[in-house]
Amino acid sequence: MNGADGKTGNFRTVQAMTPGMLTQAEISVAERCMDAALRLGADKVRITLNKSLMELYGTLNGELDKVNHCLDRSMAVCLFVDGRYGTFSTNRLDAEQAEAFVTKAIGTVRMLAEDPCRDLPDPSRTAKDAQEGDELGLFDPGYSSVTPDARRRMALESSIFRKYDGGEVKLLSEEGEYSDTIFDTLVLDSNGLRCFHTETSFDYGVEVTVQDASGNRFSGFWWDSAPFLKDLRPETIGDVALRRALDQIGPEYAGSGKYTMVVDSESSSKLLNPLLKALGGFAIQQNNSFMMDTLGKQVFPEWLNIVDRPRTKGETGSRLFDSEGVATAEVPIIENGKVSRYFISTYISKKLEMEPTIESTVRPVVLPCVKPGLQAPRTLDREGIMALAGDGILVMGFNGGNCNSATGDFSFGIEGFLFRDGKIVHPVREMLVTGNMLTLWGNLLAAGDDARLCKSKLIPTLAFSNVDFSA
Repeated sequence: MNGADGKTGNFRTVQAMTPGMLTQAEISVAERCMDAALRLGADKVRITLNKSLMELYGTLNGELDKVNHCLDRSMAVCLFVDGRYGTFSTNRLDAEQAEAFVTKAIGTVRMLAEDPCRDLPDPSRTAKDAQEGDELGLFDPGYSSVTPDARRRMALESSIFRKYDGGEVKLLSEEGEYSDTIFDTLVLDSNGLRCFHTETSFDYGVEVTVQDASGNRFSGFWWDSAPFLKDLRPETIGDVALRRALDQIGPEYAGSGKYTMVVDSESSSKLLNPLLKALGGFAIQQNNSFMMDTLGKQVFPEWLNIVDRPRTKGETGSRLFDSEGVATAEVPIIENGKVSRYFISTYISKKLEMEPTIESTVRPVVLPCVKPGLQAPRTLDREGIMALAGDGILVMGFNGGNCNSATGDFSFGIEGFLFRDGKIVHPVREMLVTGNMLTLWGNLLAAGDDARLCKSKLIPTLAFSNVDFSA
């Protein structure tokens, strides 16, 4: 294992300044760029350093197929000069060339049109508690001791191809990938901001393809991720992927019409993302949002609550600050059906003459709920939600399609199952789900408590009534 300075050793001993990869030499280059920019005429400066290392071991049918080593680093420099603004990036962190880089950048900014809305966030809004990088407990100190042999062994031992090859299951192929990543971000600005974040991630995913008796092929995919290696269970993932492939055998056409739709937690974020995007300041400023003029209004059912929980320690997606260095906080997004927040960056706040928040959601969570008047199931996992729904279509994945950001109208291809009395009957094929996001969420029946912690958006199984499906 090579340290960030190219020498062999543990990351913590190579860099006394941080628990991650950024070296003091790289940080010094960023500080030197900031000093040079201010000396050369910039009014304000923000600099962001990013550095990541990914090791990937891929297998094909139980054999090692590829090994990737990817080290990336970049420095982004945002310059505010005479009422003008420009952003520049480089991956050459050379102290001797820092001033020349900044000089050219400032010269370019001075040729641009004025933009008085550009500014750094007020220092009172920025994070003060992100100094060490590991305040959220997302860094595995054992990362640097994971050897190439250990990675190779995990990738090979997690393969299920030999387990099923030649058996009753016609397993045609299996592609697996083990990877681990360490990622650092440091944000500095001329108002005294200094925020650092570091995290590690260990991941395993696999796709399998099976064949039925008629020669039809079906694929299934599954994956998992954790900030700490001890919490990853790659040996269980192949069997889940295989089951998801086998479950698709024997699809049948289901008639067009209105169904209750249950969306599996693996795919449910597809239905929340358009809503979150529509709450973003940029979409609102561009008049390209179906959530225009909804702040503080009852738009959704009163049993719907969505919160942003960006500061949960030890869980994927948590962050103490956004890209401007603005401090995150746990806040309601939708509270009892009312729109509680738009996501407004410093720039957009001046454009819209609104109070700034943070630029976007960090870790949105849909809270468990059941429509009043319905008998709550014993469990709020997928099976419990299906039992509550009775009859309908279980959506396991979306195949293409789009959502109009201005109107909220959507059309998505889906894959999944017809179910009756809460039990799966058969897979469905070639179906399309259409509607409007506001109408869809207005028909929310329930949200489960089974969100996958490996995701940054904690969206559980969801159920909606009166959804249009066409075959």
